[in-house]
Amino acid sequence: MIDPNILKENPEVLEENIKSRNLGISIDSLNKLDKKRRKSRFDADEIRAQQKKLSKEIPSLEDGEKDKALEKATLLSNKVKEMALEADTAEEKFMELWVTIPNLIDPTSPYGNSEEDNKELKIVGKVPKILNPKTHLELGEELGIIDVEQAARVSGSRFSYLLGDAVLIEFNLVNWVINLLNEKGFTPVVPPVLVREDALFGTGFFPDDAEQVYSIPNDDLYLVGTSEVSLAAYHGESVLNVEDLPKRYAGFSTCFRREAGTYGKDTSGIFRVHQFDKVEMFSFCNPDNSKEEHDFLLSIEEEILQELAIPYRVVDVCSGDLGASAAKKYDIEAWIPSQGQYREVTSCSNTTDYQSRRLNIRTKIEKNSTFLHTLNGTALAVGRLLIALLENNQQDDGSVAFDESVANIVGIEKLS
Repeated sequence: MIDPNILKENPEVLEENIKSRNLGISIDSLNKLDKKRRKSRFDADEIRAQQKKLSKEIPSLEDGEKDKALEKATLLSNKVKEMALEADTAEEKFMELWVTIPNLIDPTSPYGNSEEDNKELKIVGKVPKILNPKTHLELGEELGIIDVEQAARVSGSRFSYLLGDAVLIEFNLVNWVINLLNEKGFTPVVPPVLVREDALFGTGFFPDDAEQVYSIPNDDLYLVGTSEVSLAAYHGESVLNVEDLPKRYAGFSTCFRREAGTYGKDTSGIFRVHQFDKVEMFSFCNPDNSKEEHDFLLSIEEEILQELAIPYRVVDVCSGDLGASAAKKYDIEAWIPSQGQYREVTSCSNTTDYQSRRLNIRTKIEKNSTFLHTLNGTALAVGRLLIALLENNQQDDGSVAFDESVANIVGIEKLS
């Protein structure tokens, strides 16, 4: 949630932000609701002040005057309740609309409507020359390490079984990444994957992305699509010591996404699935240092891709492709030979104070209480990294062979 004061102090910035994100929210509607809630609150406070003043005068009044004053006090008390209810209703209507407004876009983010408008920043690594490359699914099925057919029978579309060496590679990757992050000052965490609505609202996934979330209605719980949700909520309703910032966490969890609205996209294989494992980086930091922290998270993502010898590019995500909470976001896209293009395998976002306002997470800087900044980044999306590893290291005979340095990480030299 952004600071509501911007509506009065800098409406032009707010209007430009709404326009850049292609939203149909009217500034006039916001202004009307804002004026109504402020007036309702002011009127309620005025009546309350009159009631308070009269209450102080009553004990010193004569009997006749006291009776009249008591009668007036009763009327004022009823009026206060009425005005307070009106003020609460006006506040609720304003906030219902206000919480749908995404974060303010960082001025350095490129303007655009979709991922097609994302700005390429750099390309790293040499694309392998593979004649008639097989897809990861073809490789996985032939090697007996991926089975989507049986998963579809058991669970439906967009599920998979990882088997044998694929499982060993996953656990070796997770162990390697967690150790890497631990050495860089991140606290490893296995967070809850079932959370309450407040956690999803606080991180900005509700209300905008509610259709992507699996719910457990009998228990009022929801399955997370990323451990970002659980990690961000960990310090909800807290004041963190500025001397302890940044506080960095590395969360490993299974993630669940409905993938609503993606019908017909990436239907084959394990690129876009309902269930996957991921290591997520999360940082609570001093607002003065969030740009540097963002660069730090991105550098770790790049380090991981480079150590795995996966060709990739970094893109600066445009205004129309940003999620609700992100002010600035980078994606790393790995080269996928069978598709002949780069595809997203990690993202890295600076959400500034958008999440901390919704979750009420503060720090004190020079005795002034302020909302801190939160950032998140994908260290390892297992399925997508497995795709990139299989396809970029495939051999003409259908096997998959890793260089010694990569084999030392994944624990396997050759799949055949």
